[in-house]
Amino acid sequence: MSAPESLQKLGWRPFFQAQTDPDADVRPARVLSVHRGRVDLAGEDWHAVIELSPKAGAMQITVGDWVLTDEQQHIVQRLDRFGAFRRRAAGTAADVQMIAANVDTLFIVTSANRDFNIARLERYLAIGHDAGAFPVIVISKADIADSVDEYVAAASGLAPGVLVEPLNALDPQDVEVLRPWCETGQTVALLGSSGVGKSTLTNTLTGEQLQTRAAREDDQRGRHTTTSRSMHRLPQGGWLIDTPGMRELQLVDVGDALGDVFPEVTALAAQCRFSDCSHETEPGCALQSAIDEGRLDAERLRRYRKLQAEDRRNSESVAERRSRDKGFGKMIKTVMAGKRQERGGRR
Repeated sequence: MSAPESLQKLGWRPFFQAQTDPDADVRPARVLSVHRGRVDLAGEDWHAVIELSPKAGAMQITVGDWVLTDEQQHIVQRLDRFGAFRRRAAGTAADVQMIAANVDTLFIVTSANRDFNIARLERYLAIGHDAGAFPVIVISKADIADSVDEYVAAASGLAPGVLVEPLNALDPQDVEVLRPWCETGQTVALLGSSGVGKSTLTNTLTGEQLQTRAAREDDQRGRHTTTSRSMHRLPQGGWLIDTPGMRELQLVDVGDALGDVFPEVTALAAQCRFSDCSHETEPGCALQSAIDEGRLDAERLRRYRKLQAEDRRNSESVAERRSRDKGFGKMIKTVMAGKRQERGGRR
């Protein structure tokens, strides 16, 4: 970042101001990028790359966060987020990985070819709703498709009011349709699997040139995947967060957001005769009746139940991990307190 920025241009708003003490000797800064052990910060008329202390490392700082720093540019506090993108981390540790924070608009990028996947789009929509970001589905590679009408129709029917924009990510005039979400102080993020054109779209939106590779001819998937999350300055004054490709995006604690993505399913489920209806063979199941009458797509229900089960499983495993860690911590404190008492009794 070359030019000095005001806090408002960085995305500062009353929500963050309300969390600060005007008498405290600290300075707000936004996290522009996160690397292993260090972060890139920007404040009002200053910019620095700092090493993360153990205390700051425990704050789970992610790109887009707002933090408070002291005179030595040490992070002393992470401010509460108005929203955050997260996922269940890879592996079996049942940890939650932060992806990006304080995002106003989510560009969900897919492409007009074999990469287009309804189930994946529903998954991304749920994550976007959970983070409080306004979702816009961007269908790239529209210029090389015989027709994009089928893709647009399928994406438009996924959730009420969802916007769908087909475009050629290489064409600045096509990309101009996304500019209203890129104005001063606004933050947008990109989500999408590898090869759908996220980096190409980032290049066109920002004027920067990120390294990309051509798509493989056999499956039309690109080889490039962004390896770190970072914020890019937009010509209109906003910021764009580029994130790594996430083919294995696991849901965590997004139950309410699923209701936003599948409102017709949740509305019908509330009409079932039994409150614990499994929506399979129970009498009086409103969902099965709607399927029989052609008012609900059986595949839509199947995808909803799959995401619901995954979210419940991941959320429970995370909660169990936290409870187990908390219990272990209490046990250690009890043992240590007992040893101190024993040493005191011997004196």
